[in-house]
Amino acid sequence: MNTRHHWDQIYQRKAADAVSWFRPHLERSLSLIEKAAPDRAMSVMDVGGGESTLVDDLLAAGYRDVSVLDISRAAIDATRQRLGPAGNAVTWWVEDVTRVALPAARYDVWHDRAVFHFLTDAGQRQAYVRQVMRAVKPGGHVIVATFGPEGPAQCSGLDVVRYDAQGLHGEFGEAFRLVESATEVHQTPSGTTQQFIYCYCVKVS
Repeated sequence: MNTRHHWDQIYQRKAADAVSWFRPHLERSLSLIEKAAPDRAMSVMDVGGGESTLVDDLLAAGYRDVSVLDISRAAIDATRQRLGPAGNAVTWWVEDVTRVALPAARYDVWHDRAVFHFLTDAGQRQAYVRQVMRAVKPGGHVIVATFGPEGPAQCSGLDVVRYDAQGLHGEFGEAFRLVESATEVHQTPSGTTQQFIYCYCVKVS
């Protein structure tokens, strides 16, 4: 399967507010980012940002060094168009997070809501963690949200891996200290619910 084509098709077929993971605002994500990065000059990478409004809210909150990465060019193009001139302040990456050549020790905060659970192959997950190890500064912050144990087993026609907090943190290992975790019940635009698990860690080595 061509993963990029799959996600381009998803974003081209559905409106931004019709996909199952849509929220008008990612309140928990924003709250954790503001906790991790009180200084608005700190750098934030949003992985799998797609058409999420998190980038809008980060800019509105005064963050000046924001990057968004997504495998789908259709999603990135739609978000850039939505932001208009404000989007010029964002660094955009149309890349596969497991393969992209990110700069070393670049980011103070790494945020991912709903990418990691699509990595069903252990090699993909290991490549992802290597990217975090390389791209996040020592002492930097990592915020990852996936489907929880009671979440769906598939999303957008793809299998996912569901995690509890211990299992999710375990994928990242001892180089990351777990600060806090939380469960969130997300209501989809169609009225169903999805359980998410958030883990907030600090990179200690």
